[in-house]
Amino acid sequence: MRLSGWRAKAPFKDSVAPKVLAALDAALGVLGSESDPECWVVWGDDPRIRYQVFVPTPSGLVQVNVRVGVPGEGPRASGKVLRWNRVQLGELAVEIQAGHRLVTFQVETQPLNGADAAADAISAFAQALFAAADGRPAMVITKARKTRASKAGSAARSGTITRIGSSTRTPPSKTATTVKGAKPAKTGTAAPRRSSPK
Repeated sequence: MRLSGWRAKAPFKDSVAPKVLAALDAALGVLGSESDPECWVVWGDDPRIRYQVFVPTPSGLVQVNVRVGVPGEGPRASGKVLRWNRVQLGELAVEIQAGHRLVTFQVETQPLNGADAAADAISAFAQALFAAADGRPAMVITKARKTRASKAGSAARSGTITRIGSSTRTPPSKTATTVKGAKPAKTGTAAPRRSSPK
């Protein structure tokens, strides 16, 4: 989810006030992030006071701590870029029960827990961090698989997975197209001439 999506779902409006976002955007820009990046926001126990933002970038994981209001100073945002070889990532665990999904994950000692839709979002974010830490390109699933295991074959055919930054190309056909009814000419022989009417 992009930062604008997190802003729309903020538990308190004061947490994403214009002055607060101005400080956050300035910190993200200095650390090499785009203005509206894909990120994860940890609201914490009291988002009216502070919260944390994680943004994956090519250089590393950007971590920004936001203070909504510092007495006498106003909003404050302090952050750093953690190089991928130093980022601490925990295990991604899932538990399925009665049709519900529960996912747990940990990044930089910060636990991320969620169920169902939130679990899917945590899993996608964790997979993106794993790929970045391994130096692999992140994968994007353009069509979600909604069928059961018994229909896995058809679901795999209907869903497409592409790499970020790569274009989908159609492989060339292995067989040449021939005209219906035409017979291939023999090697070393010329095709017979047709006699013109006199």
